[in-house]
Amino acid sequence: LSRCSYKKFKTHYKSIQYLKDIGFKVAPGLKLCSDIKEVIEEIFLLEKRRDEFPFETDGAVIKVNELSLQEKLGFTAREPRWAMAYKFPPEERETKIDNIIVSVGRTGALTPIAILEPVVVGGSTVGRASLHNEDEVKRLGVKIGDKVIVHKAGSVIPEITKVLKEKRDGNEKDFIMPTLCPVCGAKTIREEDQAMQRCTNASCPAQVKNRILHYASRDTMNIEGLGDALVNSLVDAKLISDFASLYTLKLEDLLELERMGEKLGEKILRHIEESKERPFSRFLYALGILHIGKSMSELLASNFKDIDEIKKVKEEDYTKIEGIGPKIAESLYIFFNGKENQTLLSKLKKVGVKSGWINPLYKGLLKQKEGKLFGKIFVFTGTLSKMTRSEAEEKVKSLGGIASDSVSRKTSFVVAGEEPGSKFKKAQDLGITIISEDEFLELLKEEEDKR
Repeated sequence: LSRCSYKKFKTHYKSIQYLKDIGFKVAPGLKLCSDIKEVIEEIFLLEKRRDEFPFETDGAVIKVNELSLQEKLGFTAREPRWAMAYKFPPEERETKIDNIIVSVGRTGALTPIAILEPVVVGGSTVGRASLHNEDEVKRLGVKIGDKVIVHKAGSVIPEITKVLKEKRDGNEKDFIMPTLCPVCGAKTIREEDQAMQRCTNASCPAQVKNRILHYASRDTMNIEGLGDALVNSLVDAKLISDFASLYTLKLEDLLELERMGEKLGEKILRHIEESKERPFSRFLYALGILHIGKSMSELLASNFKDIDEIKKVKEEDYTKIEGIGPKIAESLYIFFNGKENQTLLSKLKKVGVKSGWINPLYKGLLKQKEGKLFGKIFVFTGTLSKMTRSEAEEKVKSLGGIASDSVSRKTSFVVAGEEPGSKFKKAQDLGITIISEDEFLELLKEEEDKR
């Protein structure tokens, strides 16, 4: 509005006042300040008044008023230079710990969870909060039955910040971290220099369910329809016990389950079959290796031909790859040399999961060093009409290019879709080559035709 062609404004404040005058709702608390001292005073006043507003607020935004100065200041890759946010301290509430339970994650990590008397914090009801690990429980000095102060870390995640020891009545109970897994009863261990205690049973049902859910998730093997309820039913019915057993499921197996019809069963089996040909990097991420996320999986995929090659690597040789440190190297070595994991990988290969043994990205890199896209950095802005942004990024990577989120002087191309954002303006300022979606598709076609 402040830059529209039919109504010119010199200041941001006047444009907001105009909106108010013509009937738009404007947030209360708007104030034009003459200097930074007045800004600071107004922020503290807003913080005191925050409960008076008919909505939740976690801070105040300070903006340069003169629009000509806004233009001169411009934008960084992520935000305007002429505006900044001041965050208020998180809202705190008192409640009571009714119990402390322990959950088991997909890597076997045991996490103590405080079950709270429900309390409204930051606009929503909070009934539980993670205590993270045994050390955090000891640091807080928390007991079952304690009165505690709770807030939302980052205005999102419930967190206990303080134990009100002065309100204890003697009925509180100490929490002791279990030596046996609460799900399967196996022994737990805590490795030296590690904060987490872990279940030692690789077949622990909690791990099996969570690992399969991770394996099937959208960012990994993307098996549509394989959600919490179905995985729980399949594991409980002993129809699956690991990733590989997914590929041996038959329609008659699925029809044994409640609310499973023939059409739905056939659809799920089709999605499972399609997952056999996901990219190698997704397969690596799907394995759920400790410390190996999406980016690290892509790094490994660009350096190794397949799973069999990775299995041969010595621990110290992983660190020769830029970006891999000792902790990740140790995790990779332990995973690929574990007998249970080697058995699982053999089963996956036997049932025809090609993802782990066919890696076009690696083979392609050997051929593409002379291609136009090899080593080129692409940034996408705006809405693409003929493919999703993630699909476009995958195309770039498959041809040896690099997909980045931010524009810099090293950027090779900015692909502009409909309604491009601040990246477009920055690319113009830096003199980066800007191409349309159609030009990008033509570039892809030209490179793919060469292969």
